[in-house]
Amino acid sequence: MSVTGRAAPPLAALALAGVTLAAACGTRPDGASAPGPAAAVPAAVPLSTSLVTGQGAWAVAVMGGGTGGAGGFWQLFARPAGAGRWSLVTPPGVADNGGLVAAGGDSALVVGVRPSQNLVFSPLATSTDAGRSWTPGLLDAGLADAPGAIARGPSGRLLAVLRDGTIEASPTAGAAAAGRWTVLTTFRALAASAQGRSCGLEGVTAVSFGPNESPIAAGGCTRPGAAGVFTDVGGTWRSAGLRLPGPAGRSRVRVLGLAADAGGNVALLAAGGGVLAAWRDGARWTVSAPVAGSVRALGFGGGGSAWLLLGEGRAETTGGPGRPWETLPPVPAGTQVLAPGADGGYEALAVDRAQLVVWRLERGSWVPVQQLTVPIQYGSSG
Repeated sequence: MSVTGRAAPPLAALALAGVTLAAACGTRPDGASAPGPAAAVPAAVPLSTSLVTGQGAWAVAVMGGGTGGAGGFWQLFARPAGAGRWSLVTPPGVADNGGLVAAGGDSALVVGVRPSQNLVFSPLATSTDAGRSWTPGLLDAGLADAPGAIARGPSGRLLAVLRDGTIEASPTAGAAAAGRWTVLTTFRALAASAQGRSCGLEGVTAVSFGPNESPIAAGGCTRPGAAGVFTDVGGTWRSAGLRLPGPAGRSRVRVLGLAADAGGNVALLAAGGGVLAAWRDGARWTVSAPVAGSVRALGFGGGGSAWLLLGEGRAETTGGPGRPWETLPPVPAGTQVLAPGADGGYEALAVDRAQLVVWRLERGSWVPVQQLTVPIQYGSSG
């Protein structure tokens, strides 16, 4: 069912006409947001994150705000493959106070702008040159408040989770640029399915792609030990078969993040006061031991690697399937994001209002290697 077939206006035009477009797009003709049980949104995971694509490393952080980034301006940074320095590459022209959500693959990165102020839709932007230029697009609804709310497959197919838990798909980057999306499923339908009822699905937090570019959706479940990870097989949503062992198997499970990897998928899950990583090779899951703590930020690297920022400056990383968690030295003050370094280590991106300081982990210590000043128009809409 097509949501809209109109061409997407440039990002700057979307920003200038925000109030008018909000009125035009506030009522969706497809009925995906029709009255009915709404998705119970699990506790939010901060949008600050990083990811690695064929173009290089990317990081999303909030600048210029108060405590916890409140009232801040979300920014996108890139470190091209083979380079050692980061650049500000935030797509121009749209108020991004609502947050940025990013996903990519070998050849492109897509960024979604969450609604803020008078906007009820999510402008999109796609780059194939490490953020030097952007092609605008449009999702005629608001993206969910989760770092895994958008996914890009190897062919360019896109998935998006909306604020009400609806999952939409666009077949190509070009179709997304033209604003052409179809409803894949709704939270209501997924929760009412046999698999959704079995786990007690209470919200959708992430999407990704599995083998043969099959869509995957994930969220939180009320049934102890059941992880809400589902695969779309020919139009039928089936459980991906992930259950947690040990004490975590007696707790409610919430999927915090989900990503595709060359060998399958990797997920980060909260259960019983801890966080676990789980890797799927297409047939079975391998689950890590838990690491205790509450998550301040998370992200994924290559080879199934992942990282966590926890409370009190703690940071944990895992190198991939079956690899144990490794504790990093306490991160510098203001660290919002970790990112895999160009040399195989890690870098910490720390924020102090309009200043971004990049720290590199060298011989067990964090060393400052770069500082950027981000131009922020305080008092503006972004």
